[in-house]
Amino acid sequence: MSMQPESARDELVSELERRIIQATENGMPLVARPYDAIAAEVGATADEVKTAMRSMLDRGIIRRLGAVPNHYALGVTANGMSVWNVPDDKVAELGRKVGALDFVSHSYERPRHADIWDYNLFAMVHGRDREAVEKQVAEIAALLGDDCMGHTILYSSRLLKKTGLRLHTDPGKSTQKG
Repeated sequence: MSMQPESARDELVSELERRIIQATENGMPLVARPYDAIAAEVGATADEVKTAMRSMLDRGIIRRLGAVPNHYALGVTANGMSVWNVPDDKVAELGRKVGALDFVSHSYERPRHADIWDYNLFAMVHGRDREAVEKQVAEIAALLGDDCMGHTILYSSRLLKKTGLRLHTDPGKSTQKG
């Protein structure tokens, strides 16, 4: 991976944006008014924090803001990525329908790989057990109807640690690669 020189990286974010990133590296504060809490930490107003975060979203510095629950701690131990073989010319339309289901946390299109992988639509579902996930997948199959040309469920075997945006703060270490 090629990184921009440090001087160019510094121009990508303002000082306020840098402080916001640092304040949220471990996630948004779990309080009733998280933008107020961030604002107090970075020396800004909540509106300035919201404007800066919107700007970073618009520029692609932040990809998205969202909750990342620990499903296991909530008792949701069966996490299944359902994968679907649907007509390529309908995958966007069908993906929107599947993604709108309240039990689908996210869905997206992925390319097929000839003779190895037939699936082009992915939809993540969560349940207290595999039986619950399988019932949800059956609902997706019913929604897809004749457009479903095959599917399977890939179950998670472990929880991966999810982290937010991080800034490299040790000036003695170089992240630039030639």
